[in-house]
Amino acid sequence: MRRAPHSADPRLARAIAERVVRGPGGEERLDAVAVEEPLEIRVDGEAVATTMRTPGADADLALGFLLAEGIVAGAADVGAIAHCGRPGDEGYGNVIDVSSAAGVRLDPERVLDGTRRVPGTSACGVCGRRTIDGLLSRTPRLDSTRRVARSLVPQAIEALRGVQPVFAATGGLHAAALLGDGGALLASAEDIGRHNAVDKVVGAVARLGLVGAGAPAGGPIILAVSGRAGFEIVQKAAAAGVPVVASVSAPSSLAVDVAEAAGIALCGFVRGAAFNVYAHAWRLDPAAPGPAS
Repeated sequence: MRRAPHSADPRLARAIAERVVRGPGGEERLDAVAVEEPLEIRVDGEAVATTMRTPGADADLALGFLLAEGIVAGAADVGAIAHCGRPGDEGYGNVIDVSSAAGVRLDPERVLDGTRRVPGTSACGVCGRRTIDGLLSRTPRLDSTRRVARSLVPQAIEALRGVQPVFAATGGLHAAALLGDGGALLASAEDIGRHNAVDKVVGAVARLGLVGAGAPAGGPIILAVSGRAGFEIVQKAAAAGVPVVASVSAPSSLAVDVAEAAGIALCGFVRGAAFNVYAHAWRLDPAAPGPAS
């Protein structure tokens, strides 16, 4: 049963619109639809990317995106993240600027090889890149000693079910969640773009100092995503140092290749306790500590 469009849940703010639809019997009614709007990400005033996203957690999205791209090494590189313009201005909220921290010079041109990302759809994670090779060249190899309890994989997917209020109302969003030791939920997000949802959760834990330069040993252990796992999802997990990716649906061939190169355990078709492991199954240790009691 879908949630009524008018919900008091603050997580639904700016994420749901209502449209008149005509049913099979010709009757008209209001239906909830997920909001999709552009977000231009700037670094020190210079535009570096535009993505179609569901409004909300834009600062986390921008930080997670820049970390995955290698433009920032961690939250300490950032002085401030703020929407441009003033509330009430036309289009306010759809441009966000990330400013360098004192003593830091962020250089997107160097990292992006002098290219700019063209406007992308909510389904596109690498729009405008000259080649995929440049992105893969920055994919780090993860610590070979980290192992994760196999029982936490289905728990991670189950955690997604409780953090999708907008999906419950519209049926139109993806979700991502990051889990820590013992299966603790560290961050969750919804977005019309799967890769945006991942950027949002990575940005959220980066702000807490759990990923990126200077982060303590450990950090998130599982990234769970709704739907399929494309290569950009696995690449973002590698950039955040997450050793396991769990997906409700199938991985792509390139996602498997990236997981192999990065040392990530890639799990797909997670259905209860059953799932496939496409890369680095050794990371999933039946004897490792499971969920905290």
